[in-house]
Amino acid sequence: MDRQVEATKTATRPDPSSASGHLMCRTALWGIAGFLACSYFAWLSFSHVTRSEYDWPHDAWTVATYVVWIVLLGGVALDTRCLRERLFFGVLVVNFVAGCALTLWRTVPAAGVRTARIGTGALWALAALLSLATLRKVEAKG
Repeated sequence: MDRQVEATKTATRPDPSSASGHLMCRTALWGIAGFLACSYFAWLSFSHVTRSEYDWPHDAWTVATYVVWIVLLGGVALDTRCLRERLFFGVLVVNFVAGCALTLWRTVPAAGVRTARIGTGALWALAALLSLATLRKVEAKG
């Protein structure tokens, strides 16, 4: 009877590799996808500045979208135990909080939007570089 209970306990244990605390470091695809997406958004932010496009959306749907992304990315940042991934997701959370704040600030001057676009573009570029840091292989623990 004890052997059956012990066999059941060992059979239901999760695979240690799946509970490693790494979301992006397991496969290079996520690091590359993160790099490409963040690079695109950095380019988009800076292209708005070069074309002197300083409009910013101020509707409820945009605020709701930012809030959903902040909650999701914050949860992922807290869930992972990998410093490289926490930094990546943390920078994204800061970027989305800045975007949400600008969406809520209806009287933001054009100079403020220009500064914000430069700042968020820099954050997107930093996130792109941080996503490349996740391409390094995860070392298995003994």
